[in-house]
Amino acid sequence: MSTATPIAHTILRADGFTCPSCVSKIEKRVGRLAGVQEVSVKFASGRVEVDHDPSVTSVDEIVAAIAKAGYTAVPSAF
Repeated sequence: MSTATPIAHTILRADGFTCPSCVSKIEKRVGRLAGVQEVSVKFASGRVEVDHDPSVTSVDEIVAAIAKAGYTAVPSAF
């Protein structure tokens, strides 16, 4: 019997978006992280939603990946 690791749904707020191409830049960077299953960036609200395995990729690693793409992100409750 295998135990599946629960997938976390992390919501972040990101700043610095200037154009819709920023969305794909962040999605590509975060999507390359191990354990990340899905990334969705909302341009208008600056909201980044990530479904990931928290035992493989932490929220800090996601924030760091967004920073490497040139944007600032912080965890958000909504």
